[in-house]
Amino acid sequence: MESNFKTRVIPVEIPGDCNVIFGQSHFVKTVEDLYEALITASNSLQFGIAFCEASQKRLVRSDGNDPEMIEAATTAAFDIACGHTFFIFLKSGFPINVLDRVKECQEVCRVFCATANPLQILVAETGQGRGVLGVIDGETPVGVETDADRKERMVFLRNIGYKR
Repeated sequence: MESNFKTRVIPVEIPGDCNVIFGQSHFVKTVEDLYEALITASNSLQFGIAFCEASQKRLVRSDGNDPEMIEAATTAAFDIACGHTFFIFLKSGFPINVLDRVKECQEVCRVFCATANPLQILVAETGQGRGVLGVIDGETPVGVETDADRKERMVFLRNIGYKR
């Protein structure tokens, strides 16, 4: 058994005004099932999905309804190259709108993150392949919320329609 491994920090390029969901699943039908979950969530959602196959042909499988999102997801999946991981790139919608549907897909094992922030994937690499150690989602906090910050957050959530 090989005990040596390398670690890598791989950035994910997220196009402007987009969000990404990054997770792990266990079966090649992930792409089709995630497509169905997303397309039935909203007819205005634009998305691309890519899945790293871990056996057989070991291809990056992809689908979606927006060429730019499909390309972004495919590029991220190929760059990360960790078996059975998937990327969903979204625009005209937010992860909160579809996250439960994604997690309810029977082959989805876990969701590592859902974000529009700068994203880095921490990857371990052995002679067999690559695996996800974790994610760096955004930046570190620089302070603690004040009353003014709290009010600003509440106004923001109401302005974008997530609270009344």
